[in-house]
Amino acid sequence: MSGPAPRAATIPPSCLHAVFRAAEERERTTGRPVVKLHVGEPYFPPPREVALAVEQAVRDGRTAYTSAEGMIALREALAVKLETENGHRTSAERVFVTPGSCQGLAALFQSLARPGDELLMPELHWPIHLQQVLLAGFRPVFYPLGPGYRPDPDALRAAVTPRTRAVLVNSPANPTGAVLDAGTLRAVLDVARTHDLSVISDEAYEHFVYDGEHVSFASLESGVPEEERRVFSTFTFSKSLAMTGYRLGYVVTPNETSARALRVVQEASIIGPSTPVQYAGLTALKAQDAARANARMVRANRDRALPALREAGLLAELPQGGWYAVLDIASTGVDAETFAAGLLDTHEVGVAPAAGFALRPVLADDGRVLSADPAPEARTLVRLAFCGDPAELDTGVVRLLAHVRTLRSRGGSP
Repeated sequence: MSGPAPRAATIPPSCLHAVFRAAEERERTTGRPVVKLHVGEPYFPPPREVALAVEQAVRDGRTAYTSAEGMIALREALAVKLETENGHRTSAERVFVTPGSCQGLAALFQSLARPGDELLMPELHWPIHLQQVLLAGFRPVFYPLGPGYRPDPDALRAAVTPRTRAVLVNSPANPTGAVLDAGTLRAVLDVARTHDLSVISDEAYEHFVYDGEHVSFASLESGVPEEERRVFSTFTFSKSLAMTGYRLGYVVTPNETSARALRVVQEASIIGPSTPVQYAGLTALKAQDAARANARMVRANRDRALPALREAGLLAELPQGGWYAVLDIASTGVDAETFAAGLLDTHEVGVAPAAGFALRPVLADDGRVLSADPAPEARTLVRLAFCGDPAELDTGVVRLLAHVRTLRSRGGSP
């Protein structure tokens, strides 16, 4: 076909897929396992009762369509969870069950975007967020992150233009592990109110906070009339209960107007979420002991394995939350792509270069991506996942530090 490429065809693929394929190819050609610190796949399994709930739903024939929002029993249970655990008083009518929070986020962006709108997102971000923003038709604008990869409200305010429609916040953050306290979130909300912006709060790692506490963004609007609320929240079952392949999440809209728009997107894209998996979600909501145990395991991984990286000058501070740490390998004298490739080839350890977490797309008037180079400051950053097998993590860190020492001895900094 002649003419310009479709917008989707110009959007860069996630850098994570390239690393994943490289690790798989390494295992295939050598027959030896790769220590997979590049991917956020948890070491702990889903609770046994979750699998039994899916099986029972299928055996009982509970497999018919539900509404685009999801079945009412699960949405009511989620509304209770949101109020008791997140301090977010809402109703089942504002809760949408989604095939993972990733699909929920994509639908949410589509429900908000208007032609020419800009969306503010952190300068270091999950690559899928950028893909979703571009697919929805938003023009991304990146707000700076200060110490500890936390947003500076003044810098955020300076990034607002007359075309800005929304701001994306991710706490605990992927890839940085930053956790935003109530004061920072209130400052972001003040910017949003002043400039009439929507707020999208991605809280996938809500249970994985090791320093401080998780503050659910929408809880800050508990005293605001519904029609004046502006915070959209997204959550997932993938992290806390390791239900990564179940594909189950949920989105909470602030009011009926926004719910109507999201309902249309869901009707047009999924018809309705998987019914047996929704029964798994009902059971999973009762498994909070497992969620707390999983959070303790990941914290133990962080506290045991990551201090050596900080002592080696690769990490300014331990991540406050989440599953990931961002390492600066500038002292090795090589860029992140070279470092990651060498670590995989020499020590059979996978990490993700962070260039793909800091792309700066240049867009045509019609929203097609003309180019997407990484921000210069990301060229020496790599992301390491610490949610996996403790023994593998320890092995991977030892090998990574050996690789750093070798590179430094060849001409990097001490």
